[in-house]
Amino acid sequence: MIPLLTHFRSSTVRAVAALSLTQLIGWGTTFWLPAVTGPAMAGELGMALPMVMAGPTVMLVVMAMVSWPLSAKFERHGARPIMVLGSPLGAAGLLVMGLANGPESYLLAWIILGLAGACMLTTPAQIAAAEIAGDKARQALGVLVLAGGLTSAIMWPLTGLLQAEWGWRTTTLAYAALMFLVCTPLHWTALARRPGEKSAAKTTAEPAAIDRPRFVLLAMSFAANGFFTWGFALTIIILFQAQGLDHASALAAAAFIGIAQWAGRLLDFLGGRRWSGFVTGLAATALFPLSFTVLLLTSNFAGAMLFATLYGFASGINAVTRATLPLQIFPAGAYARASAQLAVPLNFSFAAAPPAFTAILTTAGPHAALWLALVISIFAFSAFLGLLLLHNRIHSNVDLAGGR
Repeated sequence: MIPLLTHFRSSTVRAVAALSLTQLIGWGTTFWLPAVTGPAMAGELGMALPMVMAGPTVMLVVMAMVSWPLSAKFERHGARPIMVLGSPLGAAGLLVMGLANGPESYLLAWIILGLAGACMLTTPAQIAAAEIAGDKARQALGVLVLAGGLTSAIMWPLTGLLQAEWGWRTTTLAYAALMFLVCTPLHWTALARRPGEKSAAKTTAEPAAIDRPRFVLLAMSFAANGFFTWGFALTIIILFQAQGLDHASALAAAAFIGIAQWAGRLLDFLGGRRWSGFVTGLAATALFPLSFTVLLLTSNFAGAMLFATLYGFASGINAVTRATLPLQIFPAGAYARASAQLAVPLNFSFAAAPPAFTAILTTAGPHAALWLALVISIFAFSAFLGLLLLHNRIHSNVDLAGGR
């Protein structure tokens, strides 16, 4: 990853490298943890597995509720002090989880982790990267998203090994120590410090305006895409098997989605300086309905692999577009506020998706879930296309006004 960062200033390299590590630790030890430890947690805490797996949903809901109030704080104070607070808060949540003795303390842990996540995961990290990278913000965000794509590939095997050796409680407590001893000092030392006079000037200046029509269209498109991508994250193997694939083939096709996602992120990063975020974003939103059409029309391994390629590629590009497109739409001074406010509908969408798609799969069947995803993906494409047309019209009007 370091060769990709050589064209940045050394301070930006340090910040992006630090953020990449803290995001890997942050997501891997919280949201993705029950995917490995969930069954053991359920057995020891006397809880049903669905209730255990609802913990990450609670985390996302809390993150959504807190993100909007935090938006002004990010804009006024920068990401650093908030992220420095978030990492020990995350350690506290993991400590409560590791010592939990029943449903109440277990869910309390996820509430604390939701507060921590709003302070240190994804949106704050993207704000911090944009603050320190300046005019290289899009490339810095691309690296950050690219590194984030490795989270489950690294943290799931590590968690499995630690759980086999120590058990889930000691593993969780070790992750609490990791969060506190690694993430907190990295956030403190590597992120941008705002000079006092600059902060004072920002607080007295009028906040940069966020164009609401474009904000709404952006939020609608991203939230719609996020709904089915997060919904399928836990159910895609079931869908493949419903298409007639055996378990081994379904696993292989599902695993290939992750490879295609990382390839999509890499392609967007490498081409980011030549392509507009609108071009890559529109391509990604168009690939989603195409991928669902392929899966609906085929029932063999070749069709599943073609779906996995299109869907994974679209997911990877879309992840980068979510981070970078606000830079092209909103004023630089409003990026932190716009990103934090966008996190509200996104996190609500992410939280609702797994239980919603599970309910559809169990009541109406896999094909109903596929048809729903197709309809939602067409809606997301339409919203993004509307955003592009509106954005171009606004810029055309500005250019005409400037020509006068």
